[in-house]
Amino acid sequence: MNVKELLADDDAVSPVIGVILMVAITVILAAVIGTFVLGLGDQVSQTAPQASFSFDYTDNGATDNLTVTHDSGEAINADNVNLTAGSSFTAITGSGSGTSLTFTDLGVSGDVTAGTSVEVTGDFNSETFRVVWTAESGSTSATLQKWSGPDA
Repeated sequence: MNVKELLADDDAVSPVIGVILMVAITVILAAVIGTFVLGLGDQVSQTAPQASFSFDYTDNGATDNLTVTHDSGEAINADNVNLTAGSSFTAITGSGSGTSLTFTDLGVSGDVTAGTSVEVTGDFNSETFRVVWTAESGSTSATLQKWSGPDA
């Protein structure tokens, strides 16, 4: 073995391996830059607030009353919390009727905090009500509490 020839050899990496490495580095850089330019790295998913609601049902014969009370947990913006049902109901403490009303429509201004109540009237014997939270962006929602009537 000739030591002088070994020291004189200046081939470090074959040209094919060099090209593959350059392409890989370019693809990785493009992916990282593209992620930040398109804003994919900034997306934050909103999680549903932790809150407990109770339901107080009163059967008045032809119409029923239902009081929904925020018992404990986080304060939630009244515009982001809906009371939904399969059939139409009417707000007692606010204005409006329908199958889904925000707590703002039901008479709550600002935040829904512990002790906040709303009242609705209608025929609820075979109805199921849900308290549904929706993120401000509208991309995420969650059912916080559910109540079913006596015949549901």
